[in-house]
Amino acid sequence: MAVFSYKALGKDGAISNGEITAADRPEAIKVLGKRGLQPVNLTATSISKPAVQPKKKDQAEASSKSAQKTNGVEKADTSKKVARDANGLLKLKRADVVMFTEELSEMLGAGLQLEPALKSMENREELGSLKDVSREVRQLVRDGSSFSLALRKVSESFGPLYCSLAAAGEASGALDTILKRQAHYLKTLQELQSKVTLALIYPAFLVLAGIGVGIIFVTKLIPQLTDLISSTPGGKIPLGAKILIGTSDFFQQWWLVILLTLVGLALVFKAWKDAESNKLTWDRTKLRLPLLGSVIESRFYVQFLETLSNLVGNGLPLLRSLELSRDATQNLHIRSHMDRVIEMVGDGRSFSRSLISTGIFPSLLIDMVSVGEKTGKLDKSLRRAAERYDSELNKSLSRVMELIMPIVLVIMALLIGTMAYLMITAIFQTIDNLGGK
Repeated sequence: MAVFSYKALGKDGAISNGEITAADRPEAIKVLGKRGLQPVNLTATSISKPAVQPKKKDQAEASSKSAQKTNGVEKADTSKKVARDANGLLKLKRADVVMFTEELSEMLGAGLQLEPALKSMENREELGSLKDVSREVRQLVRDGSSFSLALRKVSESFGPLYCSLAAAGEASGALDTILKRQAHYLKTLQELQSKVTLALIYPAFLVLAGIGVGIIFVTKLIPQLTDLISSTPGGKIPLGAKILIGTSDFFQQWWLVILLTLVGLALVFKAWKDAESNKLTWDRTKLRLPLLGSVIESRFYVQFLETLSNLVGNGLPLLRSLELSRDATQNLHIRSHMDRVIEMVGDGRSFSRSLISTGIFPSLLIDMVSVGEKTGKLDKSLRRAAERYDSELNKSLSRVMELIMPIVLVIMALLIGTMAYLMITAIFQTIDNLGGK
């Protein structure tokens, strides 16, 4: 048995200090939990009594079992360990993050406190690699870290948006609701990526087929056409054939330079958009992209409105709720406008008028916010607006996916059709020249 010195937080928020006797650290935490105390700091100070030494026969049996366990189970557990990055942080797949969020939100929604919920997930064999995540997060939370900070320290797979929303949930006391909505958002994003991948399979085959046809045109058919025209008495190469031949010769001679140039441009563009000084410009440009810009805007409105409605609905002041919602916004251009809204609300102006002054929020959203302010039910108005823009987001995504196939088909038809038309025209002109002779 060991003596532990503790500093714990009671149900009434008071901090208490003392000592307890327990077999080990987990048992000490259980004892404090039964007393209604949440440990902030727990330190082993001394050992009260030495453990009774087992008999030699028992020692031999225990040693044999331990060896068997080491050769069997522990090796299996080692093979299931989660991969880590260069900084020692856990690397998780998107599906793992979704499962972790769903399981934790359900436990918190059922009434469990954060640490017991993580402990329960740590003991569940079916969660596999998520047991390691739960254990490390629980240890940091038990040592006094906030949940959002613990997530940042354990894995970068959660991302800044996820951690910011977790911080908002902690501040408002609605962590289970925030996590539940985040799990729904991540699942929707995962399903969308799966749909996009499936939708792009057929266009990808078309593109590959088009590239193959283009290579055949350039390497086989155009040289044969050139030889045919050249061997014809008085034959003249038509303009269309000259264009094809020139294009063919250019690509055959400079294809490596073109490929390296494209790769270089891609790397330069990536370095430019990742630079801190250019992130604001790139985020502003993304909002102006055809089709994708409306998707990004609708996605922001849904995330912003849902987060804000949860925070306001759980009793947080509007100004603090806006600050937390701003921190959960990744687009720097939108965040700059959010800073202006927060400044104006802090100066005493109404929320709806502050949104109008930015010029980026649609009138429908502002009207719904204004109604919520007048009726005193801002959280419900924000939630209805979130549902409205969630529907708009689904429509925008469906529109983009439906346009992928026609766009690819039109581009391939134009490229291959143009080459075929020029070749056929050249052949018929050559035949006409032969007939005229």
